[in-house]
Amino acid sequence: MTAEPIRVLVVEDDPVAADAHVLYVGRVPGFVAVGKAHTGAEARRILDRTPVDLLLLDLHLPDVHGLQFARSLRAAGHQADVIAVTSARDLAVVREGVSLGVVQYVLKPFTFATLRDRLARYSEFRAAVGEASGQDEVDRALAALRAPTPAALPKGLSAPTLERVTTALRESEEGLTAAALAESVGISRITARRYLEHLVEAGRAGRSPLYGQVGRPELVYRWGKR
Repeated sequence: MTAEPIRVLVVEDDPVAADAHVLYVGRVPGFVAVGKAHTGAEARRILDRTPVDLLLLDLHLPDVHGLQFARSLRAAGHQADVIAVTSARDLAVVREGVSLGVVQYVLKPFTFATLRDRLARYSEFRAAVGEASGQDEVDRALAALRAPTPAALPKGLSAPTLERVTTALRESEEGLTAAALAESVGISRITARRYLEHLVEAGRAGRSPLYGQVGRPELVYRWGKR
């Protein structure tokens, strides 16, 4: 008999990121996105009417902190596990989340490969049923949630710089060329283009030619698919 897919609710205030996360979830075998919400209140309404096994939960929602939201769900009897999505690196937050059913943390911005790895590990952890034969089996079940090594970015890219590039692009309503981004972030134009192309390949940004100038048109990058 085929196992039922793990039902995931994406809770993310950024519409572009929410769409990308829903797409990511749908590409992982054994998982299905049953909805998306941009606020805690919207997520609560979905949870009250839709069975959900796992929340992909942004911790910084416009109406409530993600951990406070998780705490209220536990008080209301909701038992869905949580993968927290955050740009914060406060380990005190990580420790607090453990008691609230947070089984994994994913730092923004992340790639499909990173989320796929976390979901696969969660699926392995969830599949462990029955009575353990000993301590080794218990340890193996818990170890399934732990990534053996940090998820790697393409060679030559670093997470801190990617975060700065992402922030600059999101804050630019008109979009940025590689040259403008390089000046804003303090990196070379070639390096800026590599980060921008990485975001395009990850489905987080779009690009279009900038016409009206002499020579080959320059590319303008914008957050989200435009």
